[in-house]
Amino acid sequence: MSALQEKTLSIVIPCYNEKDNIVNIVNLVRQSPVPNKEIIVVDDCSTDGTREILETQVRPLVDQLIFHEVNGGKGAALKTGFAAATGDVVIVQDADMEYDPMEYPKVVTPIMEGRAKVIYGSRFKEAKAKGYLMNRLANKFLTMLSNVFTRQHLTDMETCYKAFARDVIQSVDIQEKRFGFEPEITAKISDMRIKIHEVPISYYPRTNAEGKKIGFKDGLRAIYCIVRYH
Repeated sequence: MSALQEKTLSIVIPCYNEKDNIVNIVNLVRQSPVPNKEIIVVDDCSTDGTREILETQVRPLVDQLIFHEVNGGKGAALKTGFAAATGDVVIVQDADMEYDPMEYPKVVTPIMEGRAKVIYGSRFKEAKAKGYLMNRLANKFLTMLSNVFTRQHLTDMETCYKAFARDVIQSVDIQEKRFGFEPEITAKISDMRIKIHEVPISYYPRTNAEGKKIGFKDGLRAIYCIVRYH
C-alpha cells in the first residue's frame, strides 16, 4: 500500500467573500485523487452571502467548518485551520479557482513518503508565466529577496500550494494576519533548518475584477516580513 493510501491529508481552505466559488472549489477538493482527506473551511467573517452558502450547501461536504466573528485576514484563517488539522500532512487551498486540487498527489506524496517535510507547488518552475506582468515581477522580486535571507532556492515563495508535515506547521507561531503569512512561514521554516522543496504545478490566474484580493500594500508588507522574521 502506498503512503498516499495510508496517510491522511488535511486541506485547509481560508475563505472570504467567495460566494461564487466556494461550492465549486469544495467539490473539486472532494474529487481530488487523495483517498484519505480532511477538508477544513475557515470563513473569515464573509459579508457577501458566503456564510449562508457555507451553512446550507457546504457544511455537509466538509469535515470542519469554522467561522471567524471578526475579519482577520488569510494568515489568521490559516492559523485557525492549521490548529484544527488532524491529518499527517496539511496543505493550503485558496477558495478561488486558480489552483487545481487534482495535483495534490505530486505536492504531498514526498512528505507522506518521508522524503521531505515541506513542499511548495511552484507556478513558475518548468511552466510558462501566467497572470499580470506586474504581479509576476513582484512575485519574482519577493521570492529572490526571501531567498537572500532564508538561503532557500525557491522560484515561487508566494504560491498558495504549501504543504507541510502536520507536526512542522503546528509548531510554528503564525503572527501575520494577512498575506504576510507567505514570507513569514517561509522564514520560520528556514530558521528551523528545514529545506523547502518545490514541484511544478498548474496555475489559472484570475483578475482583480474577478475577486483577486492581494495588492500593493501587501507587497510592501511582504518586504517587511521577509526582513522581520529572518
